[in-house]
Amino acid sequence: MTASDQLTQSYEASHRQSAAWHQRARAFFPADGATHFARVRTPFRPYIARAQGAYKWDVDGNRYIDYVMGHGSLVLGHGHPAVIGAIVAQASKGLHYGDNHPLEVEWATRIRELMPVAERIEFFASGQEANQMGVRLARSFTGRRKLLKFTNCYHGWSDELAPPGSAGTVAEHVTVIPPNDPEALERELASKEYAVVLIEGGGARLSGRIPIAPEFYRAVAELGRKHGTVAMLDEVVTGFREAPGGWQSVVGMRPDLTSIGKAVSGGLGAGLLIGRADVLSGLGPTAPRDRLVLHGGTWNAVPITCAAGIAACDLYRDGAPQRAARAAADRLKQLANTAFDRIGAAARLYGRSILHVYLGPIERRPPGDTEPPTADIAKLVDPSKAALYQRLDLELLRQGVAINRGEGLIVSSVHSEEDVAETARAFEAAVLAIQSDRSGE
Repeated sequence: MTASDQLTQSYEASHRQSAAWHQRARAFFPADGATHFARVRTPFRPYIARAQGAYKWDVDGNRYIDYVMGHGSLVLGHGHPAVIGAIVAQASKGLHYGDNHPLEVEWATRIRELMPVAERIEFFASGQEANQMGVRLARSFTGRRKLLKFTNCYHGWSDELAPPGSAGTVAEHVTVIPPNDPEALERELASKEYAVVLIEGGGARLSGRIPIAPEFYRAVAELGRKHGTVAMLDEVVTGFREAPGGWQSVVGMRPDLTSIGKAVSGGLGAGLLIGRADVLSGLGPTAPRDRLVLHGGTWNAVPITCAAGIAACDLYRDGAPQRAARAAADRLKQLANTAFDRIGAAARLYGRSILHVYLGPIERRPPGDTEPPTADIAKLVDPSKAALYQRLDLELLRQGVAINRGEGLIVSSVHSEEDVAETARAFEAAVLAIQSDRSGE
């Protein structure tokens, strides 16, 4: 029996109730019992019963320091009292009015204060819906059809937003080019065929697993304006996480449209499209018939989501949660990377408040480890390493640390010094176990 087999057996033995729930789930959900591609794992991810602060507990009673954090939506941690209080207070007044209400105006007011580019605001049920509407409005506004995207940037799973070549997609009007090449960008935009150029905030693959230079973001906005193309920034992940004003405030970019989600609503499901009044005017009832875009949505700005969003945005305003998350992430990088050096491991954590795991040769050591230890993008997303990241994921779960697919850690403002130290120790033990196993191959 291999060490990997022994690990799986040990995990299953300590997660018997999760295993039982997984067997039931497989009869319902086609993705091997999972309801999100990131939760598909062998043998299975734990089934969670409750969460609070930086922790969650599964149905077997195992506690985890959580770095999945609602797929990035919980900058404030699980169950922040201000957000929960707002939800509870609103629940007694009504979940869904099916009509206009003051809370949507209050929430929009806070969003504009934090992101001044929000001349107009439209609500959605998810960030992906906001991206879809941004593309449609850009086409309505410009009269053009084509969409320009960048390699490895993620914007959702719908046809034109999905990665190129995804099964079942139709994307005949989409062009994908590498980022960080302003000349190539201008060559495409100079054709005057593109309605919109769309880029992921913070870098590609969950806010920077693959870096994109700050100056390139500025070039996207500037060249878009020059060639009559709507420049759209996807801040579904980075909005209110990087800073109160989002990634655009960090890099000095002024996009025409911005999509936000995740953190904006404090952990409930929502997306927003914000930006120029003239581009968003296609949603207005007086828009010319050939520009009019009708937008329905049962879950647009429902009162309970607005209440949570107002509470969260009030907390984001002074930047304290963002600074706390970044400080915890910086400390975790330092401790873990020092441990990797000590044991001679080809491993590194890098990033900002979302940390990325790199398993491979260390070819450079950027200051602060905000950038990856290699400039070779192929090494950052090497499919041959998938089993290795899965092994790391399971090793960490067994030690009480839950991260995203073995590849990333989403740090929140409530991760304490003790949590960070415990996590660094778990990483060291997990990597040592993998090293020991591989040395015996």
